[in-house]
Amino acid sequence: MTDSNQRSPTPANDSSDGEGSNASESAAAHNDAPAQNGPAKAEPSPLEAVTAERDKLREQLLRTAADFDNYRKRSKRDVDDARQRGKDELVRDLLPVFDNLERAVQTADTASDTRSVLEGIRMVLKLFEDTADRVGLERVPSVGERFDPAVHEAIQQQETDAHPPGTIVTEVVPGYRFGQRLVRPAMVVVARKPSEPKADAAATAKPGEPAPAQASGNTARPPAEPSQRPASGSPRPDAASAEPPNNGAEPKDSE
Repeated sequence: MTDSNQRSPTPANDSSDGEGSNASESAAAHNDAPAQNGPAKAEPSPLEAVTAERDKLREQLLRTAADFDNYRKRSKRDVDDARQRGKDELVRDLLPVFDNLERAVQTADTASDTRSVLEGIRMVLKLFEDTADRVGLERVPSVGERFDPAVHEAIQQQETDAHPPGTIVTEVVPGYRFGQRLVRPAMVVVARKPSEPKADAAATAKPGEPAPAQASGNTARPPAEPSQRPASGSPRPDAASAEPPNNGAEPKDSE
């Protein structure tokens, strides 16, 4: 019994020694960690943080400006290309009209029948009208329509009773509209109400009243001027006191 009691404390001492060694090793590892990672970095000052943020925003702004400039140039180039393609398509549609018109002119030089030339020109005009309808070119209606200053340009007014005032009676130059945009206004002549004739003054005079004098030759004359009178203070000649004519005789001397 004595031997067993003496041997029992031995394992407890061994465990306490193990725990102490582990704690000392962990403490040594903790103390060695800062030495291995180096010194800790200091936090940046507010000025340094603001400067870094400024540089970052400036770089983003420069990139955005460069991207926008490239986009603007690319958009302008695309618009120019689209406009040029539209012109090319329009010219391509009008080329047959020009070709047929040139053939008509060449035929007119050697043709003996003018009717055939006229018929060919009419066919060319019909081809142009069909091409204009296909591309969206529309002629502005004018004759018989009400004058519209948005699409018409009046160059003359004509007095007439055959049409209401403001109606277009003649088209001088046709107008055209491409889609919703006016290409050229139509130059037209517009009807106007005839001016009323001046009534005759003699016909409009009331009964019993003298007719007013006409301006042609019945203008009343002013009263005649009185005869010239002698100046004031001079004696007026009298027929009784007038001296008889001398008749060439010499007067007699009084005695």
